[in-house]
Amino acid sequence: MLEFRVKARQRHGELVYFSGMKYPRSPKDTVGGIVYFGRMIDKIRLMNAGELHPELHANLGKGFDERAASLVGVPYESIRARVGEGGSDDEILGWCFQNGTRPTEEQIEIWNGFMVKRGWNDELSETLVRRKKESGIEARDEIQTMFQYIDADEGRL
Repeated sequence: MLEFRVKARQRHGELVYFSGMKYPRSPKDTVGGIVYFGRMIDKIRLMNAGELHPELHANLGKGFDERAASLVGVPYESIRARVGEGGSDDEILGWCFQNGTRPTEEQIEIWNGFMVKRGWNDELSETLVRRKKESGIEARDEIQTMFQYIDADEGRL
């Protein structure tokens, strides 16, 4: 369930508030057993509705979105267009499987294991440290992955 949130964040010494904007679901949530895919769909839906939190606009179709699209073998822009036509998460994923690639159970297991650990002792580690500092949560040592950071930053952790 998506919910409205008001968020205050310290930016360059000032508090910035975002009222009435929504965050997508947690990246840990699964669709068809695949982590992150549902978050990507939520981001597209929210963007189309003009409700996506502004902090998420710049990375639409990039980073984790691009990786999720690659997993199912469908270009991000094609997924974006399909989401715009409507349908449930499972219907959209099924469409991706029909028009791209259906990963095996083993590929999904590898994908999930890889994605949930992003930021922990890899090339995203510096990004994670920077993002935590920007969000004012650098002292939270339990946040060791990008998924944990996203959940903390969006108020779920």
